[in-house]
Amino acid sequence: MADARSLHRPLGFGVAAIVLLLDQISKWAIMGPVALRERGLIEITGFFDLRWVENYGVSMGFLIAGSDRERWLLVAGTALIAAGIVAWIWREKAKGDVVALGLVLGGAIGNIADRTRLGYVADFLDPHIGDWHPFLVFNVADAAITIGVLILVLRALLVREPKVPAENVDAV
Repeated sequence: MADARSLHRPLGFGVAAIVLLLDQISKWAIMGPVALRERGLIEITGFFDLRWVENYGVSMGFLIAGSDRERWLLVAGTALIAAGIVAWIWREKAKGDVVALGLVLGGAIGNIADRTRLGYVADFLDPHIGDWHPFLVFNVADAAITIGVLILVLRALLVREPKVPAENVDAV
């Protein structure tokens, strides 16, 4: 009989693949047909715009890659994190955590693809309230990573999995 890990792995990797696909399609559309790179800004509503940002760092401008060496160090660091997430998905039994990890993995791979291909991460989603921009400009991958991490944190704080009797615990 298959254990929970083997049943949930395809779900986690499937979520990652969907996130990666949505992220890359959205970036293709923004850079291609929408031509946001050339336009810079498209005002959509009073609370949401499309704004072109080339992100050479990570979250909140931290670890700006000012050279090719630093860029590839960021790629390598992100790839190591992604590899750790793959291992976590492989071992995780909780379906909710596997889904959250899939969101994070797909987002990480999407941003790795950008940084590898473009030298930066393409950000373009700009929610705001009038002239107040409480969030940084982000992309689908960033949103997936954020949602995945929030799910993991909330599940860690609020969800208690039922205890499994000792004789039913798989050897780790």
